[in-house]
Amino acid sequence: MIHDSRIQPLRPGAPGKGKFVLLWVQTSVRTHDNHALEYAVRQANELGLPLVAVFGLTPDYPEANARHFQYLLEGLRDLRANLAARGIPLSIRLGKPPEVALEAAREGAALVVTDVGYLNIQRAWRDWLRAQLEVPLIQVESEAVIPVHTVSGKQEYAARTIRPKIHRLWHEYLVPLEVHDLTVQTDDWETGLGVGDPAALVGTLPVDHSVLPGTETGGEDAALERVEEFISLDLAKYDTRRNDPNVEGSSRLSAYLHYGHLSPLTAALAAREHGGPGADAFLEELIVRRELSFNLCTFNPQYDQYAGLPDWARKTLEEHAGDRREYQYTREEFDAAQTHDPYWNAAQNQMVRTGRMHNYMRMYWGKKILEWTPNPRTAYAEMVWLNNRYEQDGRDPNSYAGMGWVLGLHDRPWTRRPIFGMVRYMNAGGLKRKFDADAYAARWA
Repeated sequence: MIHDSRIQPLRPGAPGKGKFVLLWVQTSVRTHDNHALEYAVRQANELGLPLVAVFGLTPDYPEANARHFQYLLEGLRDLRANLAARGIPLSIRLGKPPEVALEAAREGAALVVTDVGYLNIQRAWRDWLRAQLEVPLIQVESEAVIPVHTVSGKQEYAARTIRPKIHRLWHEYLVPLEVHDLTVQTDDWETGLGVGDPAALVGTLPVDHSVLPGTETGGEDAALERVEEFISLDLAKYDTRRNDPNVEGSSRLSAYLHYGHLSPLTAALAAREHGGPGADAFLEELIVRRELSFNLCTFNPQYDQYAGLPDWARKTLEEHAGDRREYQYTREEFDAAQTHDPYWNAAQNQMVRTGRMHNYMRMYWGKKILEWTPNPRTAYAEMVWLNNRYEQDGRDPNSYAGMGWVLGLHDRPWTRRPIFGMVRYMNAGGLKRKFDADAYAARWA
């Protein structure tokens, strides 16, 4: 089922007299539970036309480096093969994504279907294409289980304010997506870049090559394997194990979700079928917390800036900006994990080496950056730079919400203390109460 609330005509109108329907892929890089893809198939069948797809690969995407591009290309490798199995050719072309989409549309599109992105740059791409096209442009939301504007029409204060709104709609949208066969097919479509060897292709791109690939493979095939493994082996204990970095009790799905290699609907339906306290905790993270970050990026254009933090948080942090810091570190020292704190260094090393950091440690990591930088504005800038450079799921609504939380976003005032003001404080003692922090530090020393 594709709810009407998922479908938004960015450029309304009747389809033109084209040779094909064009699917412009950018956010939902998969074939399973992809509402934009299934909507495009249905439109092509109604018009008696083939469906073709295009992806614009832009080497100058802000803050992306070779680590990110290799993971992205692993997803495009799977996407090309999986679309081809359904009779849909995929063209991967170098260039700015909306310009690539416009070029492809001018080759004979009757209409263009695309997915939804929540970041400013993704919205700007779609706005630009809408102004240039002469055929309809339809946007179909598939990265949220429940469409953002269906849940709320404003920026939500916290998880506790958005949770009841999501729960009221939960069961209406947690439904399987029906797959239709494509009636008319074509092989008359330029393939563009070859992605059979993602690492080799990355080596030819003019991108930052100073960050090595992470330890996990991207792509829809790997994502579906990880979901099956997580549901069968880890979900039952997710509620009790997810905050212990030593036992790998987290889902490890965030990067697949970030790149669109995995649909949240796929994971949510599997978890709901399994049931139990672990499933409840996982659905809270996957839907409530994740879609709270989409809400942030949709309704707060400064979601990736210090100025986007709540007024109360900025006020209290700035009141304490002049407080004495026992330790202060430079960006270079943070980058090299050269602080006095073995737990912070371990978290930084895990992120640099693997492309991910355990979520509980990421909170501690951010709190300490606030404590060890000259002022909160600098702290925010250092967090964003490090996170977006090394995290496989950096430059993501979840990342921006998480870094904002460190400085008071989606939280409440706490007892006043130096440097933090009334923003929540964390220390190493809290780590030791939750898990064996020394074992974690030794592992990533």
